[in-house]
Amino acid sequence: MKLYHLLCCLLPLFAQAQVDTTQRPVYHFTPAKNWINDPNGLIYINGQYHLYYQYNPFDTKWGHMSWGHAVSRDLLHWQHLPVAIPEVVKPDTTTWIFSGSAVLDKSNTSGFGKNSIVAIYTADQPNQQKESQFIAYSNDGGMSYHQYAGNPVIDLHKKDFRDPNVIWLEKEKHWLMTVALPNEKKVQFYKSTDLKHWTLLSEFGNQGDTRKIWECPSLTPIHVDGDPKKTKWLLMVSSGNQDAETGLQYFTGDFDGKEFKNDNNAAHQQFVDYGPAFYAAIPYNHLPGEKRTMIGWLMPSNQPAYPWTGSMSIPRDLALKTTPEGVRLFQQPSSVIKLPAAKLEKQDLVIDDQPFVLEQFKNNTNWIDVTFSSGTAAAYGIQLPQVEITCKGTELVIAWKDGKKTQTVPKGDLRLQVLQDKCSVEVFVNGGAQVLTCLVYPPKEDHEVSLFARQGNVKVKSLKVWEPK
Repeated sequence: MKLYHLLCCLLPLFAQAQVDTTQRPVYHFTPAKNWINDPNGLIYINGQYHLYYQYNPFDTKWGHMSWGHAVSRDLLHWQHLPVAIPEVVKPDTTTWIFSGSAVLDKSNTSGFGKNSIVAIYTADQPNQQKESQFIAYSNDGGMSYHQYAGNPVIDLHKKDFRDPNVIWLEKEKHWLMTVALPNEKKVQFYKSTDLKHWTLLSEFGNQGDTRKIWECPSLTPIHVDGDPKKTKWLLMVSSGNQDAETGLQYFTGDFDGKEFKNDNNAAHQQFVDYGPAFYAAIPYNHLPGEKRTMIGWLMPSNQPAYPWTGSMSIPRDLALKTTPEGVRLFQQPSSVIKLPAAKLEKQDLVIDDQPFVLEQFKNNTNWIDVTFSSGTAAAYGIQLPQVEITCKGTELVIAWKDGKKTQTVPKGDLRLQVLQDKCSVEVFVNGGAQVLTCLVYPPKEDHEVSLFARQGNVKVKSLKVWEPK
């Protein structure tokens, strides 16, 4: 993706200021050093979650795009591995390895070998002002890749044409690619039986939010309400949110093997995350039990660029649920992540004009799960360093140092899952019916977290707090 080239060029200006490395997230993935952006090639193989990602091996700013690599067995502890697919520099051209996906070719449809892992990615060639789709294959479990000699596999001779996401359609017995035409605000669907030769099926676009370019798409079938007899397709596209900030929008609909049909009218807009920091998320391929889990990039914004820049979101489980408004996306921190026993547990706690301070939590690495119930307070919520989450009736306001977002919530109990990890804050509202992510950089001495009520009292039905190490 290219949307933030200008931002990336400005970030080095911050590098001169020495950064306290205690700002580094503890339970969100960050590289050992240097720049990262989009997650790529998410795939589960032999009990390991592979995370490839856009990476600059040489600097803390965007450039020299390659695929970095890490693996995990629990989506919490990650092992850093060598660069999996490096940029290619030749006398006549440079090829940067832009975003894409990876699949397990169990039946050797490609001819690269049974159970080979095939990466499908955008080759960006800045000297030629062109983007096309390449493939590379691995015969060692995704540790290293060989470029396909017949690249490119799709070439429209366009400057902007990127981010292929590929899945296997068992019923149709072929591969399906979803890929973006950014400036046209469209995605295209292609099919292939061998990952080398692709046929255009259809296009979808100019619906939902069209104020910014479209990129990093994915198309995923999900059982609605967990019912195998009722499947909808989730189409996610990185573009913008309600304030035209960067973000992720989504569509639900039907896919007949050729065309995607939107459940809603063309003007209807739905967003994966309502904060300014969540972008370029894609789901994992080859998860067991038809599980759907994605990871997104937390854009660094004004993060001082030393010694690393950028981080990933908490892995999120995806679900489609029936609501009075129609089928909607719900997200939760992945159920694969197992936390130790909560460090603090409370039930039926009443808070009035005296805030309830989480005194034993002083590291800004808190995982909070709280359900507020009835009370007389005009407003109540959670105060974090540089972030306040406030509920006033059916209005939920999440305000951080550089902005705020107001959401509508139903009357009754309000559940908030707040994942605070040094510089990142992810807020899951009412079981993930709404999610907001932002980045803040409080000084390490600013660590107080409290629950509050104003002009009355509020009942805390349940409270659990963890401090992941």
